[in-house]
Amino acid sequence: QVQLVESGGGLVQAGGSLRVSCTASGLIFSTWRMGWFRQIPGKEREFVAAISLGGSTTYYADSVKGRFTISRDNAKNTVYLQMNSQEPEDTAVYFCAAQRGGVVYNGPSYEYWGKGTQVTVSS
Repeated sequence: QVQLVESGGGLVQAGGSLRVSCTASGLIFSTWRMGWFRQIPGKEREFVAAISLGGSTTYYADSVKGRFTISRDNAKNTVYLQMNSQEPEDTAVYFCAAQRGGVVYNGPSYEYWGKGTQVTVSS
């Protein structure tokens, strides 16, 4: 059974930093592209970042480019999202997801999802 478990969410002040993690089990982690999405209540889930199988290629939404960094450790089956210079608009539930292939920004193309971790940025 595949499981993706996010951790590291919490409350941070505007301008601060937070790192969220996602640990996978039940799949061969190094063969899956990994992504981060976020969702605010009442709004659609939106793409944040993605990373290729080996970690050499990364993708970012324009809204987080230059502030967020996605990375992965295949030995630990874990993907990370380092969030710096956070803004209140970053407040959301953050989800990690695993994708075999397809358009990285397209949520429905991801096969497995975690349950999410709440990130709240206070002004």
